[in-house]
Parts: sequence; C-alpha cells; structure tokens
Amino acid sequence: MERRVDVDEDVPDRAANGAADGVADGGTDGATQAESDRERRARVFRGARRKLADGSIDGTAAERLRELADWADASPYGRLPVDVYGDTVVEELERRVAEELGFPAAAFFPTGTMAQQVALRCWAGRTGNPVVALHPLAHPEQHENDAFTAVSALRTTHPTDAPRLPTAEEVRDHPEPFGTLMLELPLRDAGFVLPSWEELVGAVDAARERDAVVHFDGARLWDCPAWFGRPLPEIAGLADSVYVSFYKSLGGLSGAALAGPAELVEEARVWRHRYGGQLFQQYPAALSALRGLATELPRLPAYVAHARVVAEELRAALTEAGVGWFRIHPETPHTHQFQVWLPYDPDLLSTAALAQAEETGTLLFRRWFPGPLGAPPGIAATEVTVNGPGLDWTREDVRAAVRDFLGRLAA
Repeated sequence: MERRVDVDEDVPDRAANGAADGVADGGTDGATQAESDRERRARVFRGARRKLADGSIDGTAAERLRELADWADASPYGRLPVDVYGDTVVEELERRVAEELGFPAAAFFPTGTMAQQVALRCWAGRTGNPVVALHPLAHPEQHENDAFTAVSALRTTHPTDAPRLPTAEEVRDHPEPFGTLMLELPLRDAGFVLPSWEELVGAVDAARERDAVVHFDGARLWDCPAWFGRPLPEIAGLADSVYVSFYKSLGGLSGAALAGPAELVEEARVWRHRYGGQLFQQYPAALSALRGLATELPRLPAYVAHARVVAEELRAALTEAGVGWFRIHPETPHTHQFQVWLPYDPDLLSTAALAQAEETGTLLFRRWFPGPLGAPPGIAATEVTVNGPGLDWTREDVRAAVRDFLGRLAA
C-alpha cells in the first residue's frame, strides 16, 4: 500500500515512493521535478482563499515563526527562559500533557517514532516478551522502515487484518503470546476509524487477561472524546502508556510526548538520550505544542461535528452528480478527518484538485493516492481534514466546490 500523507504531512517518503511521486529511478531530473511539484503545491495550498483546513505545511518558515512569536508574546509561556536539554518550557509542556491525560508523568520526544520505540522497548524489558500485537496498518508497520525490529529488537504480530482495530475475541484468541497490545486511536490508514467504547474496553480487558500491557498510539488521541463521549483522562486511563503527537491535530511544529507511570517515563528519558533525542534546545516545538493545547484542543469537538456536515454534503453532491461509485469512509466520520474514494486515476484527481485551488482559490481536496485496503481495483482515495477555516463552509459551499471539481474531470 502506498504511503499516504495528510494535511499536516505533505512531504513524500522518497525511499518508499520515489517513482510514484515523480522521482525518476537512478537520476536527478526526476528528483528536481518532484521538488518543484511540491513547491507548487505548497504555493497553491498556501494561497487558497477557501480551504477546509489549514495545514502546518501551508505557511512559509517566516510566517509560522511570526505566528508563534505573536502567540508567545501574549501568553505566560513566552516569558519563560529558553530550554536547555529539556527544562523550563519543555518541562511545562510535559506537566500539561500529564495533566491533560491523567497520568503521573510525561516526557517530550522530538518524534513520535522515537517515543513509541522507547515505550515499547521499556515494556518489553518489564514483561520479558518482545512481541507487540498491533494492526498491520498501524504506523510502525507502514511508516517506520521496520524500526521495531532493526533498532529495538521487537517483533510484531497481528490479531486481525480487517480494516479496523482488533476485537476482544481476536485479542483473547490470538495464538501467539505477546507482551504488549498496541492500539492506534484512531487507526489512520484504515480511514481514521475508532471502535465503540465497549469494543475498546473489551479489547483492553482481553489483553489484561493475557497478562499483557496496553499502549495507545494516540497520535490523534486528542480527537477521540467526541466519538467516545468521554474525557481524555478516562480514555487514556484504559492504557498503561500513551503516545500523543503535537503536530497531527494540534498544529504544532513537531514533537510528541510519552505519558505513563513515573517509573516508566523515567526510564524512557534514559532511552531518549540513547536514541539521540536529548536535544540542546526545543523551545519552538514546545511553545507550538502549548499553543495547540490552548487554542486547538478546545475546538476539536467543533471540527468533528462540522466534518460530519462536510461528509454529508460530499455524499449528497456526488450522488446528485451521478458518480457511479464512490465512498465516504467512514460513512459518519469518527474524527475531524475521513477518506473519500472515487473511481478515477489518482494523478487525474490530484491534477484537478490543484487546478481548482489555483484557478478559483477554493481548496476542496489535496492529494489523491491509490485506493486503500479493501477498495476495488481502479479506486483512488484522499483524506479530508476539517479544522478552523472549514467551519466557515456552508452546505452549499461544499456542494458547489464538488460540482466544480467534478466538472474538471469531465473536461
């Protein structure tokens, strides 16, 4: 399956997808072209007057830094000294994350990949079992170049390959012993899907019955209260440890945190240093994460609610236009992100989306990719995100944008 990127992550994985993204095998002309294509996308996306979501990749470096500095000047965090090896503003961020999630402690990491490597390595040492049960579409399996095995001597096993998280029965009856059950909430590559609360509790309980610990890949855990109808501490409290991202839903520059018991987090800090994550200064990333907690986290329920309105109108407009086959997945979005599937070549759809944004200033869709797991042949998919700018879109705005987009496919 080709790697997808979303509104906050438009830089392609060249090692995995070079040829597919315009990089010629064995030459530099393709790489130059691919870079110029990305620059054009960035320019068009940044200049669009109407869009469903602002992405952290849309601005220039100067714009992003000015926005952050303006916010810091008006906040108490801007008066903190810059950090040195993780003190001051980074410590304040760690305290806030632990408080938000209801855990005794949290540690800041420069990347989520590192945070999860460290968490699962620490748990393997405690359980004596290096096997991690997770979904084959989970981030470590799809986007980390086998780092679990190559770097941390971990091994994975899959209780299910259905495009959803495993059920309690699948966890309980899985034939291979495992030390940790890792659940990605939501499961992004399956369409940002979540289980019901009862299903989630059942899967966690089934892991406990097997004496396994539970770790949540919560890169987008911030989105989950709207679906589960429960606060973040109650959701996170089902797990023994949780990783969260600061740039996925909160619009931060980068960075992640691992939250859990104090003893685990203390050991994680040691491994963070060993993995090269003890950076001299990280205050821009930490400040941007604090800004996201202050400004974006309270708005996420509204984003989720409006994403459902957008999904309804996309479905209505595609039906009205007579598109023979399509899918809004999930039918009712579980978070403020969801997929749209259409029966066209992904390059054709990407070209139409870019042209629409460039010519009309309306950015409806971004990039399209070959269809996901379970899609029929000849299907392309894109990910739709709704955040601040999208709240201004009316139902008719969505329908009009779809009509214009489809007209470009017929031209």
